[in-house]
Amino acid sequence: MARLKDKVALVTGGASGIGEGTVRKFVAEGARCVVVDLQKGRARSLVEELGNRCLAFTADVASEDDVAAAVDFSVENFGKLDIVFNNAGILGSVGPIKDISSEGWHRTIDVLLSSVFFGIKHATRVMEGNGGVIINTASTAGVRAGLGPHIYTAAKHGVIGLSQSVAPELGPKGIRCNVICPGGTVTGLTARLAVGDHKNLEEATKVIGSSNPMGRGGRVEDIANAVCFLASNEASFVNGTVFVVDGGGEVIADRNNTFVAMDSITVQEADRTGV
Repeated sequence: MARLKDKVALVTGGASGIGEGTVRKFVAEGARCVVVDLQKGRARSLVEELGNRCLAFTADVASEDDVAAAVDFSVENFGKLDIVFNNAGILGSVGPIKDISSEGWHRTIDVLLSSVFFGIKHATRVMEGNGGVIINTASTAGVRAGLGPHIYTAAKHGVIGLSQSVAPELGPKGIRCNVICPGGTVTGLTARLAVGDHKNLEEATKVIGSSNPMGRGGRVEDIANAVCFLASNEASFVNGTVFVVDGGGEVIADRNNTFVAMDSITVQEADRTGV
């Protein structure tokens, strides 16, 4: 099956985690992809593995200039841009609200929410007149409090609100804008939180799955499959939706224990291990 044959996609945070899984899925379904990430080495390795259907672009998604340049790079090299997956993210600032700095707030919001605004804005700029699909990564923390740290939760709620706000504006232009909300998905970052080792995905799957009705943690392939559906013509009448992929819900962990675990993660570590 080639549901995305001849499509051109840009994926932010595309070098690891959900982004990497989605790049692989998109290419398997016939798309050409631009892998946008700060992790230069990982992005280049992925592109080398997947071949000439992919290109790497280094960008900080918290910078509007970088996001705009990534969009222009896609059009310049592939002639068009059909799909933008605004996926890059970090855990960001964590801990009790009284301890969170204004710098931590702004950095977290810039990476998780401002980046989505930039992605929507510049995708629209090149998609107008041609149509296209914009998909934004939120989280189950965006629909239910207690599943993530405070600023992360606020940002993910913002991603949903922004996406649903612009969907009616973009729909008449032939541009669909939807949100994907992953539940507890096993990636390097969540493994670091769950078991203290971003490489131990097997053990993290068990730990994360212990609070899920399905008895396992989510796999990046689960999310990539859902994103691919939203990107395809099969979802041509889906606009402004919030697509939750979480195995049926999660048990909210003890807030104090969650803070203890998250306090050991820095923004730099979250940037490095990916989501």
